[in-house]
This record gives sequence, C-alpha cells and structure tokens, in this order.
Amino acid sequence: MKKLVLSLWLLSTLPSLAQQTIIQGKIVQAISFQELSGVQIQLEASFNKTITNPDGSFSLTLNDISENNRIIVISFNDHITQRIPVNLTIGHTKDLGIIILEKDIKQQQAQMGTLLLSDHEIENENGAVDNIAGILQASKDVFINAAAYDFSTTFFKPRGLDSEYGKLLINGLEMNKIYNARPLWSNWGGLNDVQRNQEFMMGVSATEDDFGGFAGTTNITMRASKYSKGVKISAASTNRTYNGRLMATYNSGEMKYGWYISVSASRRFAEEAYIDGSTYDANAIFVSVEKRFNNNHNLNFTAFYTPTTKGKTSANTKEVLDLKGSKYNSYWGYQNTELRNSRIREVKEPVFMLNHYWEISDALNLNTNLGIQFGKIASTYIDFGGTKISNLEGQEAYIGGGTNPDPAYYQKLPSYFLRFNGDQNYEAAYLAQESFLEEGQLNWGAMYRANELAMESGGNAIYILSENRNDDFSMFSKAILEYKVSDHLLLNSGLSYSSLKSENFASVKDLLGGNRYLDIDIFAENSEGELGNSISQSDLLHPNRSVKDGDRYKYNYNLYAGLLGGFSHLQYKDRNWDAYLAFNLGSTLYQREGKFQNGFYPNSSLGKGEKQNFTNLGGKLGGTYKLNAKNLFSVNAAFSTQAPLLKNTYLNARQNNLIVPDLNNEKILALDLSYRFRAPWLNFRITGYNINILDATEVSYYYANGLSGLGREDASAFVQESLTGIDKQHIGLELGLEIPATSAVLLKAAAGFGQFTYNNNPKLYISSSSIDGLVDYGNAYLKNYRLPSGPQLAAQLGLEYRDPNNWWFGTTANFFSHAYIDVSPLSRTKNFQNDIDGLPILEYDASVAKRLLKQERLDSYILVNAIGGKSWRVRSYYMGVFISLNNILDTNYITGGFEQSRNANYRNLKQDKEREKPLFGNKYWSGYGTTYYANLYVRF
Repeated sequence: MKKLVLSLWLLSTLPSLAQQTIIQGKIVQAISFQELSGVQIQLEASFNKTITNPDGSFSLTLNDISENNRIIVISFNDHITQRIPVNLTIGHTKDLGIIILEKDIKQQQAQMGTLLLSDHEIENENGAVDNIAGILQASKDVFINAAAYDFSTTFFKPRGLDSEYGKLLINGLEMNKIYNARPLWSNWGGLNDVQRNQEFMMGVSATEDDFGGFAGTTNITMRASKYSKGVKISAASTNRTYNGRLMATYNSGEMKYGWYISVSASRRFAEEAYIDGSTYDANAIFVSVEKRFNNNHNLNFTAFYTPTTKGKTSANTKEVLDLKGSKYNSYWGYQNTELRNSRIREVKEPVFMLNHYWEISDALNLNTNLGIQFGKIASTYIDFGGTKISNLEGQEAYIGGGTNPDPAYYQKLPSYFLRFNGDQNYEAAYLAQESFLEEGQLNWGAMYRANELAMESGGNAIYILSENRNDDFSMFSKAILEYKVSDHLLLNSGLSYSSLKSENFASVKDLLGGNRYLDIDIFAENSEGELGNSISQSDLLHPNRSVKDGDRYKYNYNLYAGLLGGFSHLQYKDRNWDAYLAFNLGSTLYQREGKFQNGFYPNSSLGKGEKQNFTNLGGKLGGTYKLNAKNLFSVNAAFSTQAPLLKNTYLNARQNNLIVPDLNNEKILALDLSYRFRAPWLNFRITGYNINILDATEVSYYYANGLSGLGREDASAFVQESLTGIDKQHIGLELGLEIPATSAVLLKAAAGFGQFTYNNNPKLYISSSSIDGLVDYGNAYLKNYRLPSGPQLAAQLGLEYRDPNNWWFGTTANFFSHAYIDVSPLSRTKNFQNDIDGLPILEYDASVAKRLLKQERLDSYILVNAIGGKSWRVRSYYMGVFISLNNILDTNYITGGFEQSRNANYRNLKQDKEREKPLFGNKYWSGYGTTYYANLYVRF
C-alpha cells in the first residue's frame, strides 16, 4: 500500500515541474458583503479547482495552460453561478479582485420546497416512505427545480422511480436504509441551515463519491469548515405538517489552531396540523467539530439527532371522503378533552460520523469515513384480541376479542347495511350515517370501559395500544481515493462496507386501563375449534402468557445484513467533451434469527435461518458533446444488478425464516439522451429516457375473501403475497425552458411526460398462517397496467420577478394528469375466475371482468403556487423573510390510492362493485388545500 501511494504521489508531482499560472481573488456575498468560505472555483473544461478560504480568498494554481482565453466558473449553494472569462499569461498571476455573489431565487425556492416536503413523508400500510421529494435538491436545471418544489407536492416521481433507486449521501456515506433502500428524511429533518452544501446529480450521470443511483444522487456535506462564520436565528409559521418552527445556528469559522465548530438546533410542533388529528413534535440538534492539522489533514466529527413524533393519517374510501371531507383522519379521537392519535410514529435514531480528509498532494486525495446509527423506529396501533376469564369451577376459558375500534371500519359505515340487494336496512344505514357524521372518531372511553369490565370478570384487557418496533444498529464505512491524472482526467475509486442488526418486535405500549393482555392469536382455531391451542401461540416456549407494559409479544426476531462494495469512476473533460466511465461490484448478505417459536411454524421460526448471499455488479458510461457554447448533446447508459430488498426477501419475517420463492437479483437498464441549448436569451433542455427494471420482487400483506385452493371451506385469510419476476418499463420525456424577458423578469416552463407500466406477467404466491404450505396462483396478468408512480404527466408555466431592492416574487400554474391507482395483483390471477373449491365460476363473464379490473385513473387538476421574499441589511445584521403559498385556488384533489384486495374473485368483486356504495372500494390519499409557509430570519 505504501508503495502504491508513493508511486501515485510521484506521478501527481510531475505537473508541478511545468510553469505555473495562478488565478486569485476574493468572494463576498451581495448585500451583507460577508466573506464566503467554501465557494468552488474551477477552470472550465478541466478538473483544476479549489475552494475559498475562511476569509473568502482563493488561489488556483494551473499547470501547462495551452490556451490563454479561459473561463472560470464560480459556484456556491443558494447563489448564482458566475462564469468569468479570463485572459491568462503563462507563468504569471491573474488577480480577479473582489467578486460579488448574489442569492439565487430559484435555488432558494427549490431548496425551501424540498426541505418542507421532507417533513411530509407519506407512508403506506407497510410503513414504506413513498415520497421521493427528498431525493431532489435545488439545481440549475429548470425541470429539476419544478419537480423538486411544485411537482413533488402531488408525489410526482421523476422518471417514475421510487426513492429506493436514488442515493442519499452525507459526507460521502450512504444513508439509504438497508431494509428498504430508502432514505429516511426524518433522521435529519429540521436541520435546514446545515444542509445547504448539497450536490445533486440527476439520473445515472457522473458522480465522484459513489457509483450513484438511477433516480439520482445527492451528497450533503455537513462539515464544520464548510459553513460561513456567523449566527442565524429563524422562526416559521405554517399550516402544513406542523404549525411552528424555531431554529438557531452558530458557525465559528476558523478559530485558533485550526479548529471549527458548528452547532444547530430546532423545534417543530403542532397539536393538530392540516389533516385532522395529525400531531407533530420534533426536535433536532446538530454538532460538528473539525480540526485542520495542516494543509494536508483535516479531521471532522459530525453528530445529529432529530427525535420526531408524528400522528399518522388514514387513507379513505370515497364513501368516507364524501361524508367527512378530505381532512378526515380515522386514527384519532378525544380522550376526555385531549386529542389522542392511535397511530403515532416515532423516529429516534442519532447519527455519529468521523471523516478524515488527507490531501496527499495537489493531485491525490484520500477521504476516509466511519459512521454509526442506532435507535428505534416505532409505530403504534390498537390491538384487540382474546381475553380469558375463570368459570365457576375455577377452570380457565377463552372468549373472543373486541370489535374493530376504527370508526371508519366497513361494518360501521352506511354501505354495510345496504349490502344485500333487495334486503337493505335503510334505517340502520341512516343511523350509521348520522352517527358517523356526528362523531366518527376513535372512542377511547369505550375501550377503557371494555377493559374495566373484562378485569371485573377476571379477564385480560381486550384493547391495548401496541407498538411495532425495530431497534437498529447500523455501522457504515467508506474510503474514497481521488487521483487527478491530468488537468483533463480524474479517477475516483471507493470501497465501502455497511452492516445492520435490526431487532423487530411488537411490545405493549399502553394497557388502556387493563392490567395484562393475552398473547395468543384468537383467529387460530385447531380442528376441534379450541382457542388457546398450540397453533395460536406467538411463542410455544411461553404458552398462554399474559403480557404487561413494555413486554415483547406477538413477534420477536432479528434481521442481519452486510453490504460490501467497491466502485471506480473515470471522468474526462476538455473544451468539447465531458465523458465518464464507471463500474461497481458488491456483495450482500441477509439472515433472520427468530426469538419466538411460533405455533404455526414450530420448525421454521426459532433460531437462525440460512444466510442469503447475492453478488451485484454494474457499469455506466456517458458524456456530453459541446458542439459550441450554446449547443450541448448528452447520453447516459447504465446496467446494474442489485440484491432484492431485505423487506422483500422473507415470506413473513414476523413468523418464520421462509424465503420468497424464485428470488433473484434485480436488473436495471437505463438510457437517456439530452439536448440542451443555452444562451443569454434562452435556456432549454429536452431529455428522453428508457429505464427497464427486471426480476423485481414485492411482498405485501392483507386480508382477502374468495381464495381458492386453500384446502378448506373458509375462503378468507390474512395472507402474505409474494410477487416475483416483475418487469417494469419507464419511458418518457423531460422538458425545461427559461426565457429572461427582461433583466428582472424570468419566464419558465417545464413538463414531464411518462409512461410507467408493468412489462410482463409476474408470478404470484400466497402464504398464510392458516394455509398449509405455499399456494401458487401462477401469473398475475399485470402487463401494460400503469405503475402507481404519481402523475405521469406534469406541466408548469411560471414567472419570476427580482427587484433591484432585494425583493422577489414568483408564481406557477401546474397541471397534473395520468395518475393511477395501485392495482391488486391477486385479482389478476387465475384465482379471480375460480370458485373457492378451485372450479371455474359458472357465471363468469369476460366482458364484465374486463370492466371490473379496469385500472382507475385519477382526475386531472391544476395547482397554483406563489412564493416571495425580501432581504435587507441593518448595520451588521442581515435579515430576510420568505413566504410560500401552495394551492392558492384550494383545489380538491387526490394524490394516489390503491385497490383493496379483500374481494379476490369475480363473484365477490362483482357483487361489491355493483352496489351503490361498495364495502371495499378503492382507498385514497387526499392532497392539501390552500397552505402557507412563512419564515423570518436574522443573520449576524
């Protein structure tokens, strides 16, 4: 290793023997005239670059300058990039003097938008984050800015890709969760002030710290030395996911002996935000300390902790939305006079990082990073199960649990009493409707009273507040070597390793007035119909046990994962070409360890299962040809394999070690072509792309009726669905256009046109604790159905105005269309045509079935947004205000939804859909009406 480093160092020193040309100057911020540190200065069409010192000064040394007339590019977050022509004299120093950078309105808009949206992560029933807004960051690109701010409020996904296909790095370390490959923005939410040093690369373009992701790569630099000296205090008011925010940040700049310190803290809160019952309580603290030992070595320590507690919101059927409106949330109710949400999500996972930066020479740098993250992610819900009482002979007997307390449960809605054709109970339906309209919220008092009655009879609690927990310990490390082979050739290589131990369990959060709870599955009857039998046991090692507050019950297992990978990235730049070539190679290992011996799976639930190993590789290449200063042509192509997600590897990790059948590496192929025109009077980009995802796997959980092939009379079960060998195709166009009408007025337009579809008919398997073995339902006929990727057509027209007196305003009109409901794969299998005995349904009609299975397309809509702000200087204080208004016209719209898989065959689905009000209609997420965000800050 020493010989390798010495050889590379010797090679890197050879250019210094040539004549040196130096460019120097100083960068300050407009209005405040604050000296800016960390500003990047780069010679265009080369890898010669540097950053400004704490006093804003810089010195860029160039070797072998073949041309005298060059362009210096000066870029800094939140500021307008400057391209300054310079006439160089070989061997001399060029002093550019003081250069003033102005704030970039578009950058502020997009960044503020994404930081707000990162607080509004939407979760599906499996807890996966569906919002990709956090992946997109402020950019010079018109389309990306539109997608990051205006489009993301509707959960528009650029190129139709989920956030698992993007990469989020902090100080070079990947922060995507191993379990689902998605970045969890709650882990650093509320730290806006220290997240401004960001670099975002769209798609599979060139990156320097990682191989990158297909949906883009974001690297956030959170180093004490990268923040400008000063104090910033801000206060915000909003009616979105929280009501208020307070934030303060201190950056020391360089102190004695090369020390830097940065500290930031914030608090966000809401007793009830925009959606009814959506409580919010979040704090954030950030500390970074850096030591510059000399010009070659910097050591940085960063820690942040952002504990967040948030009340979830429910997806609702059309019947519920018509009765209660778009703000309705069934998860909450008043306990006495206090609002209480039953679905509380807590994220409490501190992160610690140690980063060493070694400038071995002018051409060779080594960055070594270590990080750990630990803590818990917890989600509560109301569990209602069996209780036991003692009879007169002193023997124990079991009785069933309580009814579902959800106020929007289908048996409590008017449609339930109108379900029988010709025998509808209109009186009961009317009473149910009146009750739902008048109250329609969770009845905490009734649950407490039920538990009190059970206790008086010697029984256990019927209702409890349960908590699904995963306590993770993650460790990640990465080394990145950067070698500037020449002014035009740069080589980046990296090696990384990440590991995860995840404890997953259910625990008793609150007994709701009871004193214990029985840990059995009340739906698990043996052949004699007995309750409390062996198959109903969560843990055969402790049968029929009663649990109390804090006890683990129901399920308890560990997941282990290890990811080893390496990448190498070669980039070339000159006057006409920017090109790159990259590859990666990795290995992934998964293993489950059961801590309970489940009654349904006594032989496959306890202890460690077999290790699952996957080898992954990938490559990408591309470049930009600059025909001249105005016309640029780009191409990017990539191929990669990646391990199935940990969450999609096991049939039912809560109960057993069984692996999803036909499990394979996922393959991804991507190609995009772009043309860009840039001139003082026009900035335009058009991109066409084609992305194919092959052999994907998805696991989901739900309750279904009308299942065939179960080998029993009861055709209903809570099932685990494994969909394997899924192929998806994402094709489309992106457009972005800017026209400076005057020096103060900018016109802009952006559009995304996509077609995101299933591209084959994958295999579908069903497993369940009430089914022996695995049921193979063959192919799910999903080909050409649209993927639930948000609006597949989005377009924007906008205007921005910037006044010389440092105030600005912008407005946009945004059109969204072609958003589709997530379809039920089970309804597209052979099971749909079969009766519960496995024989064909006699009354099956193919034309009616086609109508029943037609995918719902959501209505189109237009959203009008506006932003504005002003900044000014009062003596040594720099002040500013930012105001954002979204959906000014208060448009009522649906952002997404899904088919319920309850009706699994033709007869059941036909009966339900022919009702005036289906029992199990599609469920929807509603968009926000008119919302605002106002922020006032002072910096000194």
